[in-house]
Amino acid sequence: MRLFLLVALTMVAFAANSVLTRMALAWGEIDPGLFAAIRIASGAALLLVLAGQDGGVRRVMAHRSGQGAGALLVYALAFTFAYLSLDAGLGALILFGAVQLTMFAGAVLAGQVPGWPRWVGSALGLAGLVVMFAPGAAAPPLAGAALMALAGIAWGLYSLRGAGAADPLRATAANFVLATPVAVATGLLLSAGGTITPTGVLLAVASGALASGLGYSLWYAVLPRLEASLAAVAQLTVPIIALTGGAAILGEPLTLRFAIASVLVIGGVLLATFGPNRQTQRNRAPTRTKS
Repeated sequence: MRLFLLVALTMVAFAANSVLTRMALAWGEIDPGLFAAIRIASGAALLLVLAGQDGGVRRVMAHRSGQGAGALLVYALAFTFAYLSLDAGLGALILFGAVQLTMFAGAVLAGQVPGWPRWVGSALGLAGLVVMFAPGAAAPPLAGAALMALAGIAWGLYSLRGAGAADPLRATAANFVLATPVAVATGLLLSAGGTITPTGVLLAVASGALASGLGYSLWYAVLPRLEASLAAVAQLTVPIIALTGGAAILGEPLTLRFAIASVLVIGGVLLATFGPNRQTQRNRAPTRTKS
């Protein structure tokens, strides 16, 4: 139950990123490149303070990963720019559909064979998102859809890599620090002379330091205790949480479709989490376990 609550808290942090990004861009408070740059830089600053108290920056950077930082950077930039042309619902559907496919593929390639409840739970979750977003929606712009799919793949790879992190807080801090120079340079290049307001900066800092920095550290901490397939299914709750936040903060309407989708998604996650999953590991002797 403690693990379940930690995962739920992490999903709320992920959803907060969507809501904060939507607020900043929809209100025209800041250009997307600058938002992404401030988000990464503020996350790096807070994480360095927290992770560097015992051993300093050198010990933090000992956990650096070029692949992790690269995946984080691609995710943050693609995610932000995709929302210039996608509405939040379609964007969330594309993002977490790509995340789920990436992480399931990673799990299978790693030798995991998820049990049937996890497959059924995953299908129910995806069905819930389709019910919520697909009917009546216009076809998404190709560029925005491609960017969001790229963001989902990058986040899935980042999550798969996080499952092996020995020190989640320092690993997350090192990833943010490595990604910051490129994020800042790219943001300035793509948003030269663009809009930036104090409100936009505050929203970007809240997204980076709180929802991203602390949220991703928590995610890296719980990932080693989750199979990749279960971690993929759990993230299907994020669009539902984000829509709830959007309704409360941005005044977006809640409909019967939302209620049906919520039941499907939550039911799928519960089945995948608590169902009798007889997951096996290929290429291993049945009596051996990995500690």
